[in-house]
Amino acid sequence: MEHGANAIMKQRPVARLSLLEKIKPHAELIAAIVSGILIAAGWLLGKADHSSASVISFVLAYAIGGFAKAKEGIEATIEDRELNVEMLMIFAAIGSAIIGYWTEGAMLIFIFAMSGALETYTMNKSHKEISSLMELQPEEALRITNHGEERVHVSKLAVGDLILVKPGERIPSDGKIFKGQTNIDEAAITGESIPVSKNPEEDVFAGTVNLTGSITVEITKPNNETLFQKIIQLVQSAQSEKSPSQLFIEKFEGTYVKVVLAVVALMMFLPHYLLDWSWNETFYRAMILLVVASPCALVASIMPATLSAISNGARHGILFKGGVHLENLAHLKAIAFDKTGTLTKGMPEVTDVIVKQGLSRDDVLLKAASIESHSNHPLAQAIVSYAKKELGRDLIHPESIEDVPGWGVKAHYANEDWKIGKADFVGRIRAEAFGDGAAIDLAGNGKTIVFVQRNDEIAALIALQDVVRDQTKRAVDLLKSEGIYTVMLTGDSEKTARAIASESHVHEYVAECLPETKVDELKKLIERFGQVAMVGDGINDAPALATASVGIAMGEGTDVALETADIVLMKNDLSRIAEAIHLSRRMNRIVKQNVIFSIFVIMILIASNFLQFLDLPYGVIGHEGSTILVILNSLRLLK
Repeated sequence: MEHGANAIMKQRPVARLSLLEKIKPHAELIAAIVSGILIAAGWLLGKADHSSASVISFVLAYAIGGFAKAKEGIEATIEDRELNVEMLMIFAAIGSAIIGYWTEGAMLIFIFAMSGALETYTMNKSHKEISSLMELQPEEALRITNHGEERVHVSKLAVGDLILVKPGERIPSDGKIFKGQTNIDEAAITGESIPVSKNPEEDVFAGTVNLTGSITVEITKPNNETLFQKIIQLVQSAQSEKSPSQLFIEKFEGTYVKVVLAVVALMMFLPHYLLDWSWNETFYRAMILLVVASPCALVASIMPATLSAISNGARHGILFKGGVHLENLAHLKAIAFDKTGTLTKGMPEVTDVIVKQGLSRDDVLLKAASIESHSNHPLAQAIVSYAKKELGRDLIHPESIEDVPGWGVKAHYANEDWKIGKADFVGRIRAEAFGDGAAIDLAGNGKTIVFVQRNDEIAALIALQDVVRDQTKRAVDLLKSEGIYTVMLTGDSEKTARAIASESHVHEYVAECLPETKVDELKKLIERFGQVAMVGDGINDAPALATASVGIAMGEGTDVALETADIVLMKNDLSRIAEAIHLSRRMNRIVKQNVIFSIFVIMILIASNFLQFLDLPYGVIGHEGSTILVILNSLRLLK
């Protein structure tokens, strides 16, 4: 019994800690509500002639409602050695109490606390994207060893380890399938809701869900370098980095607060002598000025909007590395695209197969693919994949095979000698004459031609091309409709570049670009258009991404490209760029609305106070109400 009691006692602090953790994010809101209750109690006690009890209730309302903002203001003043909005509110509330306006001062504290709680809610809402991401990655993995299976923490997984992932489980770390096949839900990484079929040797990512088959995964990256962790780091850095507008407002705030305090100090004396106001009226109007001239709404015009937009982007697979990049995106005039892996899929695909009349297409394709299966060349792998899909049968093995570097491959089947490779390898004259000159026409369209020779005759021609992504045309057309000039930069030949540019619908293209040439071309575009973005995915794109006004990397790109870019498209969907631009323009529009509205309200309230139309309660409501409206307007960006 004693043992059980001790166990219960030991468990209690854990439960208490858990409760505190649950309450902590809502502490400001709870304090504001308690402050509101105390204000109501103080007002009722004042009506019932219990003045002492009423004052005590108001003092408690001041202390509870104003503690968080007062602490924040005092700490910021000490750290920055500059007064801020929070200090103005503290002075205004204390001043109201001094002249006997306890209710109005307490209302000021209450509404200020509520607007603070709303601002905190906005930040928590955007940080929720991080929390929800973190919860998606499992903490443990089932590692396969020589002695069986063991459950270990993901931090203990090393490159080369094999882990077992069962149906319904989340993949704990980046790797490739060693054994088995399955369908995987990659929505956490790419935002794509449709499951992706995965086979041996294909990559899988931490945080994604294994839906159907049991698979063995070989770890390819340490836990702290996974794509999943990079997403978290990107969103965290974005939330901490401030936009130029926000930095300007914060710098402006310090100067503005000093000006307000100086004007309020003059207001305490001059109207008494110049306008014949009573001392009580003079001090009262000075306190109202202190309230209504405070730039609370102006200060809250930008940060909640920026955080909401970054949060919205992260939810849709668009990762901004900071508010500055989000803000700049709205001013783009042109976008330069890398070709391979950006506008195109980055892998060649078979587009045409022309077989000599009288020969079996399936037989020629089967033997050509069987020979090419012994090569790791991208063109060979593309032919093998095409043949497997087309024929639906296993490949055969040649009796002998010989690789001829730079030219192609030779093989022997029964009584047949085969060659697969360039035109010069099989005889250029015969190759160019094959199929009534089909090779010349196909090459003119930017396609790579592979010739298949059987004995001494050309048996077939296989044309391959790095095909344009399905969404590329739509994405480029969307950008053009937004008034953005589009350019393709590629290292390919003039013919290939022209064909891909035409199919991609871009305005202009530059062929035969080296990495340093891309930087030069980008600088020329910046001179022509001003704000220019660069979209790429490879190591060779990194210099251009760094040079551009805004660098945009494809999520499947290299680590260097991801680290250099300002924005990352996790879904590899180019149409997301237009969405990001729209989001940026929407954010800038809402920020402008907030700033204009805030300044307008401040001017109206100050004018009304000088004309003696405005009483302190309405000044408090007008000022703090405008702050709340500004924050609510910013929250629209979450949708």
